[in-house]
Amino acid sequence: MSEKIYMGIDLGTSRSALVSNNGVEKVTLSVVGWPKDLIARQMLKQNLLFGRDALKHRLSLNVVYPLEKGVIKEDEQEKTMAQELIKHLITAVEAPSGAKVYGIIGVPAKASVQNKQVVADIAKTVMDYAAVISEPFAVAYYAGRLDNAMIIDVGAGTVDICRMHGTVPEEEDQITLYKGGDYIDKVFYDTLRSTYSTANFTLNMAREIKERHSFVYNVTRSVSAVFPVNGKPEVFDVTNELKSACESIVPEIVEAVKKLIATYDPEFQELLRENIYLAGGGSQIEGLADMIAAGLADLGGAKVECIDDPLFAGARGALKLAMDMPEEYWMD
Repeated sequence: MSEKIYMGIDLGTSRSALVSNNGVEKVTLSVVGWPKDLIARQMLKQNLLFGRDALKHRLSLNVVYPLEKGVIKEDEQEKTMAQELIKHLITAVEAPSGAKVYGIIGVPAKASVQNKQVVADIAKTVMDYAAVISEPFAVAYYAGRLDNAMIIDVGAGTVDICRMHGTVPEEEDQITLYKGGDYIDKVFYDTLRSTYSTANFTLNMAREIKERHSFVYNVTRSVSAVFPVNGKPEVFDVTNELKSACESIVPEIVEAVKKLIATYDPEFQELLRENIYLAGGGSQIEGLADMIAAGLADLGGAKVECIDDPLFAGARGALKLAMDMPEEYWMD
């Protein structure tokens, strides 16, 4: 009998993660680059670069983020790059020759049927059996929060919110918002550009500051950054701009959570309010759980916690489900 390799993949706008049943764990930035010209190709000695390698050499590369809002873009070239990114992740598993490869991939909660099919079709070119599920459901499966619980998965491209009630979530159980980490980056960048017009910096530099120092609500800290002005490095206080940018996504999250609570079975709404979990890279924004809980105070209070291992939680849940699924489900 052929060996079976199971893997779970969390496809993200900014980062993608994979875990497999043979112990492999891999995370990469969801960016692909290829040489701009012959000189770049000769220097790099590679046709494709991924993740941080692509960003490190981006001046010599054509660079794309093929997973817009966590789903594969329509452009044929970027579909190809998405396929190469998935293949790049899977090669880390080093499946033995002849092994059957089973994979489950997490995508945004409200990804269309067409988008899910595109992901599944691409996955099936590099694995034997593939299925697609919503990212917050994958997180819930990993954490064992499958009944009377809500997952808020704060990613770069989307914030996916899903209530769990002991079955596979339906359309009305899920909401996708399109103001995630990338939106924070843009607000932060634009505000800095307006406030410090003489400073020279990039969106990527603003993103790196956010990823190191992000905070909201009742957290107190001072954040400074060094930007060149006419080539000379200068120190700028970016505390207020960073806090304001990070808080900009919260009102829509609170309203979406309220909607999912208000439309839940009234006998179980209190349980739902007491079991809200943050996941995704954005869950690491310090103070975010407290700020969301404060926004729900008028409903009678809420308990909001962060899921352990936010970087791999979605991929681990997808792997767990892949290993739990009976063989006949893969054949459908």
